Amino acid sequence: MTTGEGPARRRTPAKRKARQLAKHLRDERPDYAYLKEVFRQLRTELGVEVTTTPKTLPYVPSEDEIRRYYQTVWTARRSGDIVLIKALLYTGVRVAELVAIRLEDVDLDACRIRITQGKGGKTRSVPFPASFKETLALHINTMRDKGALFLFESSWKRPYSTRGVRAMLARYAAKAGLAHNMPPHRLRHFLFTWLKTQGIDDALIQPYSGHASRTSLEIYSRIAITDAQHSYDSVIDHFPA
Repeated sequence: MTTGEGPARRRTPAKRKARQLAKHLRDERPDYAYLKEVFRQLRTELGVEVTTTPKTLPYVPSEDEIRRYYQTVWTARRSGDIVLIKALLYTGVRVAELVAIRLEDVDLDACRIRITQGKGGKTRSVPFPASFKETLALHINTMRDKGALFLFESSWKRPYSTRGVRAMLARYAAKAGLAHNMPPHRLRHFLFTWLKTQGIDDALIQPYSGHASRTSLEIYSRIAITDAQHSYDSVIDHFPA
């Protein structure tokens, strides 16, 4: 059976075609920018459209999953684990930022934690709810009595590793019988998604999320952390953990 179309012509292997094109381009002594523009123009000449793969949205735990997860953590009665997981849930910090927090970075009076080793080497402050202050203060006193420098340290006087934190979170997810694991970034995604569902504007979330883009930097730079924390404080008491 014929379709009216001739047999599909086999394409020249890409590597061989590249060698052929290189013969024509070598005399131009091209750099990356020149080649990029040449191939952009080539796509236009051939009518080839750029195809993009849509980004997969990150999985965000439900409020019920967060409640089940935290209940499992609470039932285990390991105070250090409770403080660590609450810190992740309330602040949305990245795990690498969490393990780098020093005791001196915590401002109990202002209910803020200074992040000095944020992504891109930037420093910022993140809020935590006043209801967490007493628990955090007790943890800090305990760590100081042990001669610790970091908010979360092992018995070997070293800050927790990111791998260790991930393993801890995974153990609690398994104990809670969750269908999904609970790596640190999922707790982060949950907090910021939850804040948005409470009506908090992106411009108020950004100062302590650590996110920045060229298009948003100008407007975000005008938002003070005090303004952001006021909005945070107005809803955080309803947080499901």
